[in-house]
Amino acid sequence: MRADRTPPAGRDLAIRVKSARRRKPSSTEWLNRQLNDPYVAEAKRLGYRSRAAFKLIQLDERFGLFAGAHRVVDLGCAPGGWAQYAATRIGAARGKGVVVGIDLSAAPPIPGATLIHGDFRDPATAAAAVAALGGDADLVLSDMAAPATGHAATDHLRIVALAEDALAFAETVLRPGGAFVAKVFQGGATGELLAALKRDFAEVRHAKPAASRAESAETYVVAKRFRARS
Repeated sequence: MRADRTPPAGRDLAIRVKSARRRKPSSTEWLNRQLNDPYVAEAKRLGYRSRAAFKLIQLDERFGLFAGAHRVVDLGCAPGGWAQYAATRIGAARGKGVVVGIDLSAAPPIPGATLIHGDFRDPATAAAAVAALGGDADLVLSDMAAPATGHAATDHLRIVALAEDALAFAETVLRPGGAFVAKVFQGGATGELLAALKRDFAEVRHAKPAASRAESAETYVVAKRFRARS
């Protein structure tokens, strides 16, 4: 399964969803975006579970995330777009690698991936993930985001806290030289998170994939060449 980094141009005439008495304005806006989003249409055409798969595809194309990767962990994997691409990318369904996805929400099975329903911060869930990996991970991914409150400063703190937790997990499973990717908000990784990343990885970069909506504040931190900690 191959996906171009940019989907074909959208339809000539945009679809407009009429407002409904029982539907909130925000829901109408979301429907408008979905129906007129070329990434949504392309994800459906290629069989990806979500348009988010294209964010990982574009990050992979830019940073070579999966080069030499055989064991991958996807934190907050539901509905499965990232785990699905990872399994396809490394050939997990053909026995060429292992993909482990973890989420609080259950997700339908993905060929070649082991999906664990639980909190990655729970020691039992983490142990199950380590057992499923069968060795040190080459890449740990996190597209997690806490539910938005509408207060920018609060939302930033919550997503940074998730990224810090994801990093703490990654440091327990990554091999030396491995890579870590996590979603953060505009402004990127700062403070203690950025200091930890620079301490533990030789290369730390920020990127906003083209598939991220222009109005979204999300960006991603990409850390490569993990320095194993004693």
